[in-house]
Amino acid sequence: MEYMSQEGYDKLVAELRQLEREELPRVKEAIAEARDKGDLSENFEYHAAKREQGRLLGRIRFKQRVLEHARVIDMSRLASDAVGLLSRVEMTNLTTGAHMTYIIASPHEANLREGKISIKSPIGQALLNRHEGDTVEVRVPAGLQKIRIDHIALAE
Repeated sequence: MEYMSQEGYDKLVAELRQLEREELPRVKEAIAEARDKGDLSENFEYHAAKREQGRLLGRIRFKQRVLEHARVIDMSRLASDAVGLLSRVEMTNLTTGAHMTYIIASPHEANLREGKISIKSPIGQALLNRHEGDTVEVRVPAGLQKIRIDHIALAE
């Protein structure tokens, strides 16, 4: 079971629809065109289109499985006194002095550019169930980091 926000769920549904309604028909058309060119044993376009179809079907099946096991979180039932899924966490990296704000998100919604880190990431795991003022140590690829939680709120 994978918990996620309504926004993340809706985005995943839209991606799946786009793959099924636009990308898959385009690839099937490319296969049909390549097939019409004759000898399939030496037809590069046909084999490339078939590989693309396989890759696309794999992505579609993956998104279908994620949606099948997804559960949308009721934001009204979340507590904001401890770090959890969909918490907006303001923190200070005591090792570097950097101030950061992240939203703890499901792995399928994580996007560093949007300020969303996965609950399964090293930082997400270290912050889970912690409170304002807590200091945690977390091992990341850059080494051991000390992080202080400055403020916790629910993501909008």
